[in-house]
Order: sequence, then structure tokens, then C-alpha cells
Amino acid sequence: MLFHSVYGLRPAVEEAAERLREAGHVVHAPDLFAGRTAETWEEGQELLAGMDRDELLSQAAKAAAPHSEEGLVYAGFSLGAALAQTVGMADERAKGLLLIHGTSDLAEDAETELPVQLHVADPDPHETADWLNSWYLEMRRAGADVEIFRYQGAGHLFTDSGLPDYDAHYAEQAWAIALDFLDEVG
Repeated sequence: MLFHSVYGLRPAVEEAAERLREAGHVVHAPDLFAGRTAETWEEGQELLAGMDRDELLSQAAKAAAPHSEEGLVYAGFSLGAALAQTVGMADERAKGLLLIHGTSDLAEDAETELPVQLHVADPDPHETADWLNSWYLEMRRAGADVEIFRYQGAGHLFTDSGLPDYDAHYAEQAWAIALDFLDEVG
């Protein structure tokens, strides 16, 4: 299950889904913004501001529900990674979390044994070092097997070839590591 960022279901998400399919994975990439996309971060924030956050989370869970019995790996980009983490940790059949460019808060009573892989820019204004350190410790306390890969000097959405943050070298590096992870857990 692959959730898009605040930019919506753009070509870069479809490209990522196709990359995963070519590697032998079944990929579901729902459109949580009903066809709306953003060209800039600010436009994406405006789209998000016009949505109810609980409804967005509900849409993500509903999109995953028909496929849950398959034992999904939940993945996403930035906002989509936050959704993937939240929905995936609530799915007892989940096989893992692949978080790219984002994380989410954990419930105080969160428990999971999921393998989790995070790919994030370093530094990242949306995923600060202090936040990531705290997140890592909380995930470990919850029982998750967590790996964090930090990409020095990359922009926030460095895997999105349609954005200024794109970094071909780091994107290829992240995808190679992510595909190995998916082969192990999926």
C-alpha cells in the first residue's frame, strides 16, 4: 500500500509504484485527494488545510482494508509515510512499514513488532534530528525493528523526480535499500 505526499497522486508516485511492480511487488496506490494535485509545497498545504485530518486517515484505512488480508507492507512519502505508519501499525496483518520522507506520532500504548525502514533527508526541516531521535526511541519502545537511513544534504522529497528536491544519486540509493527491505519482509 503506497500513500502519496501532500502533492497528491502525481507521476512520481506512479513511477515509484511501477518500480516496485517491476521488482515483483503488488502495489496499491490510492488517490486520497480525489484527483487534486499540487505543484508547490504551499499548494499542497492548502489542499491539506481544506481536508479533515481524521477523514484523510479514514480514507487511507478504507483504501487498505480490501487488501489487508494479503499482509501489506505500508509505504508512503512524507504525509503518506505518516499515514502508512498510523494505518500500518493498526493492521494486525501488516508485514512492515517503508517510510520515505516522513513519520507520525505514536500512541502512548503503541505496540508492534513490525520491521520499519525510514529514508529521510539530513537535515530535514519537516523531520528534525530531535524529532527523529525521539521517534526512533518511541518506535523501539513499542517493539519495532527500526532502521533509519539519512541522506546528507538531500532535500525533503529527494526521491520525487518532478520536484526541486530531487537528487538522482540519493533516490537510487534509497530505492536499492528499500527494495532489499521489501524482498525481506514482503
